[in-house]
Order: sequence, then C-alpha cells, then structure tokens
Amino acid sequence: MKRVVGETLSVEADVLADGHEHLRCVVQHRPAGGATWSETEMRALGNDRWRADLAFPAVGRYAYRLAAWIDRFATWSDELAKRAAAGEDLTAELGTGARIVRAAADAASGGDREALLAHAERLAAGRDGATAASEPDLVALMRRYDPRPHVTTPPSEVPVTVERERARFSTWYELFPRSAGPAERHGTLADVRLRLPLVERMGFDVLYLPPIHPIGTTERRGPNNTASHDARDTGSPWAIGAPAGGHDAIHPELGTLDDLRALVADARGRGIDVALDLAFQCSPDHPYVRDHPQWFRRRPDGTVRYAENPPKKYRDVYPFDFETEDWRALWDELLRVTLFWVEQGIRVFRADNPHTKPFAFWEWLIDRVRAACPEVIFLSEAFTRPKVMYRLAKLGFTQSYTYFAWRTSKRELERYFTELTRTPVREFFRPNLWPNTPDVLTEQLQFGGRPAFVTRVVLAATLGASYGIYGPAFELVEQRAVAPGSEEYLDSEKYQRRAWDWGERSGIREVIALLNRIRRANPALQTDRGLRFHATDNEALIAYSKRSADGANVILTVVNLDPHHAQAGFVECDLAELGLDTDDAFQVHDLLGGGRYLWRGARNHVDLRPDGLPAHVFTVRRRTRTERDFDYYE
Repeated sequence: MKRVVGETLSVEADVLADGHEHLRCVVQHRPAGGATWSETEMRALGNDRWRADLAFPAVGRYAYRLAAWIDRFATWSDELAKRAAAGEDLTAELGTGARIVRAAADAASGGDREALLAHAERLAAGRDGATAASEPDLVALMRRYDPRPHVTTPPSEVPVTVERERARFSTWYELFPRSAGPAERHGTLADVRLRLPLVERMGFDVLYLPPIHPIGTTERRGPNNTASHDARDTGSPWAIGAPAGGHDAIHPELGTLDDLRALVADARGRGIDVALDLAFQCSPDHPYVRDHPQWFRRRPDGTVRYAENPPKKYRDVYPFDFETEDWRALWDELLRVTLFWVEQGIRVFRADNPHTKPFAFWEWLIDRVRAACPEVIFLSEAFTRPKVMYRLAKLGFTQSYTYFAWRTSKRELERYFTELTRTPVREFFRPNLWPNTPDVLTEQLQFGGRPAFVTRVVLAATLGASYGIYGPAFELVEQRAVAPGSEEYLDSEKYQRRAWDWGERSGIREVIALLNRIRRANPALQTDRGLRFHATDNEALIAYSKRSADGANVILTVVNLDPHHAQAGFVECDLAELGLDTDDAFQVHDLLGGGRYLWRGARNHVDLRPDGLPAHVFTVRRRTRTERDFDYYE
C-alpha cells in the first residue's frame, strides 16, 4: 500500500461470527517495527462489512492489521432491552450484566475501576432496571476496558509506505547537462543551474539528469550509435566509469561535487528536486572492472560479457553479475553509492532498467536508503511486462514509467487508465506518464506535428498526477527519427551533445507552462483517484473528468486525438460524476483556451481543431441557488 502524508487509507473487511452476538472491530496500526499498536475503530456498513479510514502523520513505513472480537456487553445490553420491551423479569439478566462489568473492572485501575464496580453493584441490585445498561458513562468505560474475548487477528501485517506529497503529484523535466551550455563547448552543471529559471517558469518540480559520471572510452559509441573513431565523440552517459572515477564521481567536464551541491541548493530554493540516474552498469574502463573482476560475468574465452538485448549489442556497457558469489559486497557497494548521493542532497532517483536486476536487491536497497532518509523517491524505468512492473512497485518503487506513450486510441487510453485507477492496482502503483524519452520518439510524434505534441502533453498532464517530458526535445517539437520505423531520435543526445536554442519561442513551452499552472491550481489534477471517462459519439474525441477528494474541484477534459483533422461531436457527461443534478445548468470554463460556456443537461457539443488548441480543460462550476443564470460568452 502507498499513501502520502495526510492522505486517507480506507480499510474494509467482511467480519462475521456464528450466532447473533455483537462484534467489535478495530484497525491496529504502528510504525514498522514499533512496539505499540494504535487503534482506529471500524464502523459497520451493513451485511457484515466494516470500514475504517486511516491517515498517517509522517513519512515512513507503517503496518496495520485487523482485530475483531465478540462484544459481550453490547450483546447483553441489546438482549436486555428486548426482554424489557417484552415485559420479562430482568433480575437474572441484570446479574449477568454485573458479572460482565466486573470482568472489565479487573482490567481497569484508579477511578475507572471504582466507577465500573459501582455500575456492577447497581446492576446486581436491579435499582435502575434496563436503563442502567445504557448510561453513557458505563458504555464508554466498557468500550475502553472490554476484555475482548476470543479476539482474532490475521497472522500477518499489511505494510504501508507513507511518502511526501511529491510521491503522488510531480512534474518532471529531463535535461542532459552536457547540452545545457552554448553550442561551442561542453555543458556543465553550472550551465544547468542557469536553466533553472526556465524549468521553474515552465512549472516543473523535478529536474532529472541522466548519468553525470565519467564516461568510458573503450568501445565508445559515436553519433547515432555508430562505432566511435573520433576523439571528440562524447559517448553514452550510461557507459559509466573511466580513470576519473565511477559511480561516485562526476564527469570532469561537467564540474565538481561543489557544483552539484550548488545546483541542488538553488533548485530546492525554487521548489525543484534534482533527480539522478541509478544506472547500475559499467563501461569497460570502470575501476570496478579492474578492482572487482568477480562482479562481472565472463564468456568461456575469459572476456567480460557486455550488455545485449538481441539483436542489439551494447559493447560499451558491462552489466553486473548479481549471481556472483561475491554478491554481498556488490550490494553493499551499490548501497554505499546511493547513500553517497543522498549525502549530497539528492532526494529523487530514477532507476535505469530495474527489471534486469533482482527484485530482492531493489527491495533491500530501497528499504535501507529510506531507513537513512525516508524522503527519498524512486522512479522505476521498467518498460516490461505489467506484472513485473507491478512487482517492482510493490517492493518499494514510488512511481513507474508506463505504456502511456504507445496508448493513442480512445479505446486503448480508456482501458489502460481504468486498470490503473479503478482496480486494486491503484493502491500500490503510481504511474508517471512520459510522452517521450531519449529512447522513445513514437510514430505519432514523428508524423503528427505540433498538434500531436500538444495533445500528448495535455493527456499526460490531466490523466496522471505525475508526468514528465524529455526536453528541450519535446517543447521544441523535435520529431526527426534516425531511420524509418525507428523510435530513436536522429542525433540523439544519448550519444552526442546537442545545441538547443534555449530562448526559442516557436515551440509549445507556453502551453506546457499553462498546463502546469492549471495542475497546481486544481487539486483534482493532483491525484490519480477520481478519474472517470465520459461517452462521446466520435471515436476521435476522448472525454474524462477528475474530482478532488472533497468534491469541490471538478475538471472535465476533452481532447481531439486526431492531430490532422478537426473533430466535432457530443460529450455525454455522467452528471453524477461531475457532482451535478440532471436538471442543472452549469458553466464550464476552459482553463486552456479561455472560453466560458453554459451547458445544460448531459449532452453537449464540442468542436476541436488541431491548428489551434486540440483540447478543452474545463473547470466545472455549479449554479448556486441564488443565481438565476450564469454570465457567459461563447
């Protein structure tokens, strides 16, 4: 289970026993490893269903379990009232009640014990008849000192990870530091710091940097992943390690640890986290290859096995052998490296290809990092089978990349996001939606032009509470692929520096900045819960809404999924999901385009053109009783 501080965790259970006795149920909860349980009373929902709502006060690991037992006093009190109503003699029953109260007094002390014994005496004497059993003071004391006969608890506890707000709601911007400077030289971390005002203006709160470590020269790759023959080639940042150092070092051309600390501090002052890449692999020149040869798998001829994903070969990268007999030392070293960057102020990590490392390793590492610094957030970059992605989320990853980039039709989007937000998956899997990455330039972006980029960022920003873009490629509408049928960028930054025009205004930076302002102003867009799809009579139009937990903020988004043609049609709103009655007139204010419209009833018309803004992001305003109508314009 995953929650952020203050977010509600609702626990429900079917609790039943043979017979007609009354039951009591509680949820017991405590910090992981704590000695004392706190309790939250569960309330009966009917049909043997019980529920309690928990909220956790601080970041950390918690556990909860249920406890249930027969409430002897409530059962006796209910039967006593029925006997009294039937006119029966209550003498024996009052004596039974006195024994139940005395048993509770045995667990009490001080004034509470004396009060319970006094109540028992009154019951035994029969002075007040049936009314004695319902005195509020006695009822409260009996709930407090209930002996809990036959209390039942499950054999295991349920873990809950409670994280800071950014775990649930975050907006990521990926930037290669070596391309952050002017065209004529290698970029530095100081140059990245100069880009912070732009990142802040666009509304991003996580700045993710691909690996910043020294890059090996052996088998170094050149532009567009060609074999390198030029000393000026910069290589892939994921080929980590050189004589200048390994995973705990910074590439000399990027700067120093002091430069990184200054960047982290400046970013934090702007409300931005700097995220680093955990790419646990090495170039052939990494010091580990020399000092710990047992950490790498070898072929029969004695050479180290480089990374492969047939038919792809990555000769500049050596994967670790997590099955090495020296695995404990390897794990300890990778933990040391991670904690080293935590010491430099890093609180967010993106794990590269975590599904290619053991589940047990990640569970162990994340647990120990969070024990040292509970605020650390981990993003899983695992484009793999759904159940593997879900397993990584369950063992500790805060967020995960998704298949969003390849879900383009209305049917695909509705099915996928229903799975993520309306099934038990939502309790442990937090999606982070990326329309592009350095590895992913989808066909839709290659051929859809500016409208496709706007459409995809609107979908990412409004379907998910967390999303990210790889920039400046995205906001500058970079759409050139290296070859037909490939999703690789031409002149990819994975293999070379790029000279970006950081002052360029012809892209979609203003649209992205506006979307991020909308997200910050509307709580409905800051959670993955509350997402509901609405019918349209045109398959090129998708409509969905989000409501805040208190129902006060409602956002309705309508998107034209066709980047080439204008599309029009009717949206059939589920008014109940919008918090509206069937006869309501309501105003929708387009936060993206600025228009205000008066809608009546469930069925309303939209017309979206890709050459303008191919989407509406409406805030729904309900008419109050004092308003005869809305002021509006079309």
